[in-house]
Amino acid sequence: MKSTPSIYLDNHATTRVDPRVVETMLPIFDLDYANAGSVTHAMGQRCSDLVESARNTIASYLGAANSSEIVFTSGATESNNLALRGFCQRIGSGHIISVQTEHQSVLATLAKLENAGFSITRLPVRQYGTVNSGIIEIDQLVDALRPDTILISVMLANNEIGAIHPVAQIREALNGRGIAIHCDATQAVGKMKVDVDKLGVDLLSMTAHKIHGPKGIGALYIRSQGRRVRLSSQIDGGSQEKGLRGGTQNVPGIVGFAAAVELCRELMTVESQRITALRNRLFTKLSGKIGPILLNGPVLDDGSLRLAHNLNCQFPGLDGHSLMVGTSQLALSSGSACTATSTEPSHVLTALGLDRDQVRSSLRFGLSRFTTEQEIDLAVDLLAESAVRLRKLGRSSIA
Repeated sequence: MKSTPSIYLDNHATTRVDPRVVETMLPIFDLDYANAGSVTHAMGQRCSDLVESARNTIASYLGAANSSEIVFTSGATESNNLALRGFCQRIGSGHIISVQTEHQSVLATLAKLENAGFSITRLPVRQYGTVNSGIIEIDQLVDALRPDTILISVMLANNEIGAIHPVAQIREALNGRGIAIHCDATQAVGKMKVDVDKLGVDLLSMTAHKIHGPKGIGALYIRSQGRRVRLSSQIDGGSQEKGLRGGTQNVPGIVGFAAAVELCRELMTVESQRITALRNRLFTKLSGKIGPILLNGPVLDDGSLRLAHNLNCQFPGLDGHSLMVGTSQLALSSGSACTATSTEPSHVLTALGLDRDQVRSSLRFGLSRFTTEQEIDLAVDLLAESAVRLRKLGRSSIA
C-alpha cells in the first residue's frame, strides 16, 4: 500500500540522510568493509585511514588542536554520558553546575551522579515573554560557583526552543578559574559556527543524524592541550578510540558523519538565510490562518539568540497534540523525541514558566535543508483545517 506523502517538520528529532552522504557511505559496506582495527593487512589499513581522515575533517570543523581530540561514539547520548561520567569518575567528587532545560541524557546522568555524592546546581532560564526567553543569566551562574565547582555543563542550542546559550561568555566569566566546561552541541553543530577554542569548552558532544548524516554515530571532543581533560572509559574492551570507547569502529557511519559535516560547512551560510526566511514565513502564516499564536523561546529576529531552523509556539485554546494528529500528512512533534512517550509536560517549556495548559497547546517545528516553501504553505493549510475541525467538534478547549 502506498504511504501518504509527509511534510517532515521534525528535524530536531532526526534528519533525512543527504543523498551525497549516502553515496560516500555505500562503498564502505561492500568494498572497504574490513575492520579498521585490522591494520595488519591492506584492507584493514584502508579502513583505518578512512576513519582517521574523517576524524581530521571533524576536528578541523570544530577548530580542534588535533584530530586525536575527537573520540567517536554511538551518538550524542553516549557522548554526554562519557563526558559527564568519565570526567566525574576521574575527579571523584565535587560540585557541578548545569541548566534546567538540558537534554534528558544530561539531566538523567547528573541525577545519577548526584546519587553518587556529587553536588548539582541546576540553573533556571529567563522566563517566557522575554526577548531572550530560555537563556541562562551569566550572573546567576557566577553566583552559583563554589570553591569545589569542577564542571559546568551547558548546551549550546536547545532542542525544543532553539535558544542559544552564551557559552563563550561563560568561559570569560570564569575569569581564569580552572573549571571544565562540557557543551552538548548536538543541535548547534552544522547550523552555526562551532569553534571549541572560541567557545572555551573542554568537552563537546555531537551526533551525525541531526545534520543529515546517519544514525548511530556521534563524537565527543576532549581537550588535550592547555586545560587538558582526562576521562574514565565507560565502554571497556579493545583499545579503540584511545581506550575510551572499546568496540569495533562504525566505519560507514564515521565516513558519513564526516561527509555530513563537510556539506554543512559548505552550505551553512546560504542554508541559514533560506531556513530563517521559511521559519518566519511559517510563523506569520500560522498566525494569519489559525489566529494569534504565541512564541515560546527567544525572539525570531535575532540569530544570536535562536537557531534558524526552530519554531516552538502555543496555539491558545487548542490542544497541540490533537491539532498535530489531526493531519496525517504532517510530521512534527510537541517536544523532544526522547520524551515523546512521557505523560509529563515538557520540562523545557515548564522551565520557561508556562503552565500545563500553555505547554499542552504548544507544538515544535523543525526545518531543514530539504524543507521547501511549498511544504511550509501546505503545512499551514493542513493545521488550519485541523484547527477548524477541532473547533467545530467543540474540542478546541484543552481544559
